[in-house]
Amino acid sequence: MSNDISERSGHLHIASAGDSRVITIDRPEAKNALNRSMRIELCELLAAADKDPAVGSVVLTGTDPVFTAGVDFKETDPRFDSYQAQFAVNPGRALRAMRTPVICAVNGACVSGGLEIALSSTFIVASERARFADTHARLNAVPTWGLTALLPRAIGIRQAREMSITGNFVDAPTALRIGLVNHVVPHAELLDCCLTLASQIAKTPATHEILSLYDLGTDLGQAGALAAENDHTSRRHLDPEAFASAGRAAALRQRSGDGGH
Repeated sequence: MSNDISERSGHLHIASAGDSRVITIDRPEAKNALNRSMRIELCELLAAADKDPAVGSVVLTGTDPVFTAGVDFKETDPRFDSYQAQFAVNPGRALRAMRTPVICAVNGACVSGGLEIALSSTFIVASERARFADTHARLNAVPTWGLTALLPRAIGIRQAREMSITGNFVDAPTALRIGLVNHVVPHAELLDCCLTLASQIAKTPATHEILSLYDLGTDLGQAGALAAENDHTSRRHLDPEAFASAGRAAALRQRSGDGGH
């Protein structure tokens, strides 16, 4: 990856590659667990990326050998309470609020809060070394970053139940088979693959509109989702000339073998 900018802020590393902002969780000595200050900073970095018109996508990953173990349960901060966990320092909520697409590059173990972060991203690309688990029940804890809503929607209620009440790990090939991740790639190619996918994301307002319709439709039946789409498109201005021009450009790219861009 060729970085345009690179800086380190606490345990979070920020870099730029083209119009992609890469955020790396960098606390390997603690399995990249997120303490309170890291959670706050991650939310701030996500908000900053979302507000920056130069950022077309975000890639979120971790320093090997793990993605993140989620919340640092060794933390004994008297300021931490359940309200803050759900609102003030909730990376899952921050990710789901973003207009900018976020690709989660899972490079290793992705556990509990880490799984909630991955599920809250736009989609997930996994290294062959990735493993996924929900260990909340084993720790006599209940998810606060959205797992009970997001996991069954990703993999189905029966698979989600088994993951959550056993705490067993799911390896990368199984995660792909059950629909938890979009791709599994060789470990050394993970970041490059994510940046390639990021470069293929359409740089048009329609990208956010379509993602918003998907989010809205998740909570509706098919009839409701169709109605929401119809309502949205009926109020959306379409420039026929610009549409035709974009179609011709897309066809030209396909003929030249560059259909992904």
